[in-house]
Amino acid sequence: MDWFDNLTALIDLRSFSSVWYWIALAVLWSTASHWVLGIPFDMVSRAGSRGGQAEEDLEDIARVMTNRLLGISRVAGLWVLGLACFLLTSLALIGFLYGIQMAQAVFLMVFPMSVVGLLSLNTARLIQERRAQGPDLRRILWRHRVMVQVIGMIAIFVTAMWGMYQNLRAGMGNHFGPLGAIEQQVDDDPNNGWGRPGGV
Repeated sequence: MDWFDNLTALIDLRSFSSVWYWIALAVLWSTASHWVLGIPFDMVSRAGSRGGQAEEDLEDIARVMTNRLLGISRVAGLWVLGLACFLLTSLALIGFLYGIQMAQAVFLMVFPMSVVGLLSLNTARLIQERRAQGPDLRRILWRHRVMVQVIGMIAIFVTAMWGMYQNLRAGMGNHFGPLGAIEQQVDDDPNNGWGRPGGV
């Protein structure tokens, strides 16, 4: 069953040691950075360089996406907020209180994206209140993208540090823990004469 063991090791998603988790994390933040309020950022760049029809297309799709986001928040905002808080709290408790790495990994992806969601809602409200068009609209979308990128960099850094800590902890066992735990392990070792009465 070597092939089965190799396959399960390849698609293992239970910990930070899985390469698929880091691929998913990179794709997640790359996508979040490119799609600003659901608008591909190349449309923003094209509108700034060409103007004319490209500018009108950007204003139209921005109006559609902002109305969509604000409409969802008005109709189901409280339900979405309650469900999101429940899921995040559950993941945090399961992951960090009970030590389940998969829950930790999902939390470190979902929590920053929830911050991006709140930021997107605030940006959509700003666009609608100011009736932003032309350069003002592009400036708001560009600022939103920069903030998403900053959140992404912080999230990736924190996730990388926590994942590295978990992998080192799993690889080194109790030797990566406090000094007292190491001494207790030595004292409890039956092959160690120093831990037995009358030992040498």
